[in-house]
Amino acid sequence: MHVFFRKAFLRTAKCKTPPEKDPSRKLRQAPVTVKFVTNTTKECKRTLFERLRRLNFDLQEQEIFTSLTAARNLLEQRAVRPLLLVEDSALEDFTGLETSDPNAVVIGLAPDHFNYQTLNKAFRLILDGAPLIAIHKARYYKRKDGLALGPGPFVTGLEYATDTQATVVGKPEKGFFLEALRDLNCSPEEAVMIGDDARDDVGGAQNAGMLGILVKTGKYRPGDEGKINPPPHLMCDSFPEAVNHILENLLGSK
Repeated sequence: MHVFFRKAFLRTAKCKTPPEKDPSRKLRQAPVTVKFVTNTTKECKRTLFERLRRLNFDLQEQEIFTSLTAARNLLEQRAVRPLLLVEDSALEDFTGLETSDPNAVVIGLAPDHFNYQTLNKAFRLILDGAPLIAIHKARYYKRKDGLALGPGPFVTGLEYATDTQATVVGKPEKGFFLEALRDLNCSPEEAVMIGDDARDDVGGAQNAGMLGILVKTGKYRPGDEGKINPPPHLMCDSFPEAVNHILENLLGSK
């Protein structure tokens, strides 16, 4: 069996996590492969990995699959020069790509760059034929001060203004989950996704053929489970509860 964690299970960790509180550690003691998947565009993969290690989470860098990685892979396949609307802290994951005289537009979560001048530059490039690539289209995300607009509304605005359709590479796209599974040499039916986002985590994973467990933490809001079809395989109050369910009920069935 293979278990995917959304990075959100770390949000409540304010300090170093005792090993017994790391939900992934229990899975590693069972015949289970663990992978961490995230849509975050606020930081590069290396910074994310180092932050998680400082919190005492047991993982290797290759166990992290991000939507930034998926976006870079697509850019390399298409051999385009992107205008990168991502946070400066995420640019490391695009090192080596040619970005002068851009002929493609890439949008992630970039509050510092979502201003009229930059969005208008993107608008004009798209009108001239540049493809619009959305790292993801999340409607909102959770900050310390509450929910905040994600990149989705800005991507949708550019789609509307240019009468074009963005290529989305992150969750909930089926291709994102299949690419994350590729190096594990397993089928979607052998994998389970645990996350707090009904649409992007659970809905996306289930559309790719995985099981989805929705946890009522982080950005979850009451009623979210009714926004996807089929509904979540299971709902849990926490990530540890979801892990326990897998260990006690699913290992023999996958």
